[in-house]
Amino acid sequence: MIQRIQTVWLLLASITLFLLFLFPYLQYFDNFGTAMSIKVTGIYQGVSEGVVQVKSFILQTIVTVILGLVPLVTIFYYKNRKKQLQTIYLNIFLVILLAVWFYVSSNNAVIELNKNLVLENIGIGALLAPLDIVFLFLAAKGIRNDEKLIKSVDRLRG
Repeated sequence: MIQRIQTVWLLLASITLFLLFLFPYLQYFDNFGTAMSIKVTGIYQGVSEGVVQVKSFILQTIVTVILGLVPLVTIFYYKNRKKQLQTIYLNIFLVILLAVWFYVSSNNAVIELNKNLVLENIGIGALLAPLDIVFLFLAAKGIRNDEKLIKSVDRLRG
């Protein structure tokens, strides 16, 4: 199980999604010059005492945790490669939807301040969803390679 390369890719995919809790996917300044950042858990504002959560994204937090756990669960389907591939492709689709959700929530937060969403506002967290998709595709490629290897061995036996 651990010696297969797709296990490493699935672990990296899971870690990448959990890193969204550390890194904001959008950083900007409001109309008063106060630093704001948007993470998976909500909108945060910098104040003199530190950072305060202005708005909470409970549903987005729950969905991110579930999508982060799916690659970990997929590792344990190692005896059923077809189910692994289906789970990975479903996870890729759901991560794409999550990235769109990030964009919509970011755009709505910025529009409330009468500003535009620009490239300089994008945080590290915005790059983690595409990186997660890459890791999931690499895991799927490893599973397909295992399937080819097993089929070729079966041909040799038969």
